[in-house]
Amino acid sequence: MTIGFAMCGSFCTYAQVFPVMEELARDHTLIPIFSFASGSIDSRFGSAEAHLQRAREICGRSPLRTIEGAEPIGPKKMLDALVIAPCTGNTLAKLAHSIADTPVTMAAKSHLRNGRPVIIAVSTNDALAGAAENIGKLLARKHYYFVPFRQDDPEKKPTSMVADFTKIPQALMSALEGKQIQPLILS
Repeated sequence: MTIGFAMCGSFCTYAQVFPVMEELARDHTLIPIFSFASGSIDSRFGSAEAHLQRAREICGRSPLRTIEGAEPIGPKKMLDALVIAPCTGNTLAKLAHSIADTPVTMAAKSHLRNGRPVIIAVSTNDALAGAAENIGKLLARKHYYFVPFRQDDPEKKPTSMVADFTKIPQALMSALEGKQIQPLILS
């Protein structure tokens, strides 16, 4: 199976996401896709080049980093599924409003033309605020599936939620069967 593995700029989650990428790469072909932010911003969680290099080593290929690079995903039927992990509030909003102006959102738009699943692993500080509407819109759409998520710090960040990234493989397999993994909201 060929899986697109798209990464957005929630850099604090990369330490949890890369091991899942490694796990999936053992049994599947992965095509890494980086948003403009994830492919260019150095943060306290590492340099963009270090993240790109790690994805290259895991997947055995360079990440797609341009809109033009992601566009053929649909016409060439390159993917069986697309995982977006982490998926930021910015990317959620663009997906909910069919905006395809980054490599990740173009990959999703292009991939969806084939009626194949997009699996979203949320990581956003405003999931229970501004991004809630966009999560709701995507939950109501065909071919979008979510990795179960929870509040990551209810006291200090009461509107923030993050996916349980260890559940990506299970959510992926359920999505391939047309089912949303449950429970969606974890305690």
